[in-house]
Amino acid sequence: MNLLTLLTLIDDVMYFPILIIIMASAGIYFSLRTRGVQIRLFFESIRLLFEHSDDKNSVSSLQAMLVSTASRVGTGNIIGVSTAICLGGPEACFWMWLMCIIGASSAFIESTLAQVFKKKDKKGRFYGGPAYYIEQGLNKPKLAALFCIFLISTYAVGFNLLCSFNLQSTFIGYPFYNPSITPAIIGAFWPF
Repeated sequence: MNLLTLLTLIDDVMYFPILIIIMASAGIYFSLRTRGVQIRLFFESIRLLFEHSDDKNSVSSLQAMLVSTASRVGTGNIIGVSTAICLGGPEACFWMWLMCIIGASSAFIESTLAQVFKKKDKKGRFYGGPAYYIEQGLNKPKLAALFCIFLISTYAVGFNLLCSFNLQSTFIGYPFYNPSITPAIIGAFWPF
């Protein structure tokens, strides 16, 4: 068994059904625990987005939301949605919206934990994130360190490989696509 076959087997199991089940279960659990915060406080969240601050040095709610959205929407969202619609048809839109609504409670919990466990440095700037609430909230410093290692590995290697793969897969339908050459060329030039 070669490495590509092994990685494909792991991906096939981890992505579906395990990831879908975990994401849906977490979303349903957090939706129930927060009494549907993503629906119940939807109009309040819209109102807060357009609330103005008198402090010139602060970030507005709208600016924070736009930065947050920019950090979450990537090629996976763009290519993933188009692939889902191509393979699953219009019904895929229904399931994506359903997972979006259910998953919004998970995003709310994650953002809330980040606010609760953030730290302030000597210059008054805040820092924090999942590693901090794993370390402090769960009292698991070793798990937080392991999370950091996996996160750095994912961003340094995994996301670049995923973006490169997604980009090269968009060329499969074209006549110039050669499965043994085109992925290597795109992979070599992807970072540039």
